[in-house]
Amino acid sequence: MIQAPTVCADPTHREPVTVIGAGPAGLACAIVLARDGQRVIVHERRGRVGARFHGDFQGLESWSDGIDVLDELTSAGIRPSFEHHAISRVTAFDGWGGRHEVRSDKPLYYLVRRGSGTDTLDHALFEQAQASGVEVRLSSPIKSTSGPAVVATGPVLANVMAVGYLFETTMPDGQWACFSDRLAPGGYAYLLVRNGQGTVATCLFREFTHSDAFLARTIAFFIEHAGLDMRAARPFGGVGNYGPPCRGEHEGRLLVGEHAGFQDALAGFGMRYALRSGVLAARSLLEGSDYDSLWRRSLLPAIRQGIGNRLLYAKVGDRGRRAMFRRLAAGDARPMLAKLYRPSLLGRVLYPFARRHGRIPQHDPDCCDNACTCLRCLCGRHINSGAAASRQDPRPLEF
Repeated sequence: MIQAPTVCADPTHREPVTVIGAGPAGLACAIVLARDGQRVIVHERRGRVGARFHGDFQGLESWSDGIDVLDELTSAGIRPSFEHHAISRVTAFDGWGGRHEVRSDKPLYYLVRRGSGTDTLDHALFEQAQASGVEVRLSSPIKSTSGPAVVATGPVLANVMAVGYLFETTMPDGQWACFSDRLAPGGYAYLLVRNGQGTVATCLFREFTHSDAFLARTIAFFIEHAGLDMRAARPFGGVGNYGPPCRGEHEGRLLVGEHAGFQDALAGFGMRYALRSGVLAARSLLEGSDYDSLWRRSLLPAIRQGIGNRLLYAKVGDRGRRAMFRRLAAGDARPMLAKLYRPSLLGRVLYPFARRHGRIPQHDPDCCDNACTCLRCLCGRHINSGAAASRQDPRPLEF
């Protein structure tokens, strides 16, 4: 059991909480703590928040839970002050170029920007944290802490990659995605356009060394099928990780976001998980409640289901995906997508096979248990020569 320390009830005598990392998970945790009167110091090793990202469009997912994601944030005391646009229609292409109009009566996700600009999710949370009394120290790497601490430094390793372009365009607004191994092995290619700005990318779950070729195919595909028009294109790229989380604490520090492994394994829509984990960590510190119980109850079932979904996605192939999109396009897609993430008997059966299927050589430096065999760790005797190749400077990307 991970029993978080209870911060002192008297704000004038509270020991400050240290948050390492100024991403969505860390800032969400800091905002909730500060609004309860807790002193919080956030350390960000880069010189600005959102520096890992490039101003690209990403999706804040709102289909996996009965409550809208913006309502969830508001109920936690986090205002959706960032620029966001409700998306309830997406054009999905299958492996043969077949077109499927996926719709919903409610938002499937919210289009947001990530990066350092004033219109980004990162900058809005940064401003909100400061307004709540959080002290944010930029260019402030930190290794040791005293007192309660939260680690929100992003993924330790990488097993998902996205490469693409940001661009200006005269295209009409729209959301397009293609689910084909020819464009994105194990993943999907996407084109997002809003108010004359666009993001086009391929999101790969394997064959990273051929990313340039897959991106070229992605560009050609969207030119043909969506009328892609790119001007002043700027390349970008990033990586992320998925896998079953094994711990929510290390040496007294609470772990949140992708650093703890809280990610959607199917499509990489992990921002909601990151924000929720930050809120849960704050609750744990304020209430002295068991952080392990909180995230296992609130996040783990959907994460495990997503890992099982990833195995299904890989095995059904283009024909199975085409059948899935035909079904999604036949009615309101949101309830069907929610069902996909709801824990099920099939998901429980698939989960152990999915873990083995998705295993790559990894080592989690935060794990000190040589017997751990979870996907993120593979510690001790499980480390092999391939592990070194997977250790790279991660630039996390929430797709």
